[in-house]
Amino acid sequence: MSPTSIKQIDQIYINGEFVTPHGSEMMDLINPVTEQVVSQVRLADEIDTQRAIAAAKAAYATFSKTSKAQRIQYLQQLHDAVLARANELETVMITEYGGPVWMAHGTVACASDSFLQTIKILQEYDFVRQIGRANVVMEPLGVVGLITPWNANYGFICNKMATALAAGSTVVIKPSELSAAQTQLLTECLHDAGLPPGVFNIVTGRGDVVGAEITRHPDIAKISFTGSTLVGKTIARGAVETMKRVTLELGGKSPNVILDDADLATAIPLALTIGTLNNGQACLAGTRLLVPESRFEEVKQQLKKAVLQVKVGDPAQSDTQIGPLVTAKQYARVQGYIRQGIAEGAELLCGGEGRPEGLSSGYFVRPTVFVNVMPDMSIAREEIFGPVISVLTYKTVEDAIAMANDTVYGLHAYVSSADREKARAVASQIVAGRVFINGMYDEPGVPFGGFKQSGIGREFGTYGLEAYLEPKATIENE
Repeated sequence: MSPTSIKQIDQIYINGEFVTPHGSEMMDLINPVTEQVVSQVRLADEIDTQRAIAAAKAAYATFSKTSKAQRIQYLQQLHDAVLARANELETVMITEYGGPVWMAHGTVACASDSFLQTIKILQEYDFVRQIGRANVVMEPLGVVGLITPWNANYGFICNKMATALAAGSTVVIKPSELSAAQTQLLTECLHDAGLPPGVFNIVTGRGDVVGAEITRHPDIAKISFTGSTLVGKTIARGAVETMKRVTLELGGKSPNVILDDADLATAIPLALTIGTLNNGQACLAGTRLLVPESRFEEVKQQLKKAVLQVKVGDPAQSDTQIGPLVTAKQYARVQGYIRQGIAEGAELLCGGEGRPEGLSSGYFVRPTVFVNVMPDMSIAREEIFGPVISVLTYKTVEDAIAMANDTVYGLHAYVSSADREKARAVASQIVAGRVFINGMYDEPGVPFGGFKQSGIGREFGTYGLEAYLEPKATIENE
């Protein structure tokens, strides 16, 4: 590709305007299918971040006093603006990220719908409550820093932003620099919504530059971060210096428990889908498959059959189920885990190192299933972030529950059974923020977040809104 055909992304969004960053570092972005440079992004720096925070602080003085009706109107305008360019947003996500058509479509739909879901919550939410002699008002926190990952860029930005604005806060958003083209287009959509200057600001840059400034800046009242547990710990340590509130949605190593009465013809294809969601790049992926020892041979046969039905390839083709990983670094990381699984003694049932047959380039990974995995193996304990599933066997339901909880994470879990009451009994004992029974469902009002090292706090629904609010009580004599 000639230098003239490489897209230049050299603007960020501060105080209602597209501006050239003060930062001068340039970063190449690679198409994960062709492995060719398709765009270059100019990264923002600390000064850009400070300007964005100042703009949000100035806007907060007015925006925090807006009525519920006014915020609902703004959210509706944001929804309409994103929906108007849905097809373009999908195309850019497929090209830049490698998300298959179905994934891109769903991500954009969730992004635009997040504003409508927030409107519904806002309509029903009471910001003022009478408790005894006290008048309790739920007040916005101030300027909020939103730090979002690359694996569902639109959805994370829109949901976090919608909730913060609904609370009456203004925001500074640091999206992943790996999603710069997606962010640029989404920012154009959000700009078209016509919100007051400074209410939202979008500053694309490195985590150790822009993210670090957001973390330490005294005018940031709260941070909402989605990403790795390692980075989340760094943010939490930095945030405590100014007592920032934090919501951290971090990693996962989610168990998928197949009970002995489950219909394997349904449960195993579902397990493969759940385990390889978003090309395997999903914190909620069910990558630990726990199966009864008594049905192990059946499970293996069903897995082999299910993997053969999965198409890995060009994400722009409508029948592709798994596209490429996002970068060469991510590809190398996953290949390393596959080698490690073999070295640790796990049995490779399907997949393995290298690209799938017929793909000579691109960051494509073979859907990989390990069996005879022991609980202490790295592939059973660490978040791989690729289409790699580890199968562990158990003797009793009690063993399965203990095995499911034998992890530092607690984000998601899955249970399959022909007996719903039996499944509920198991689900109730799994330590996870969400447990899905016999499927995976879209419930946008349900809290999202994790126990243990999967994070702090919750997003979505009323629980998510209240994470952006602080109760203030005024008490009078009778």
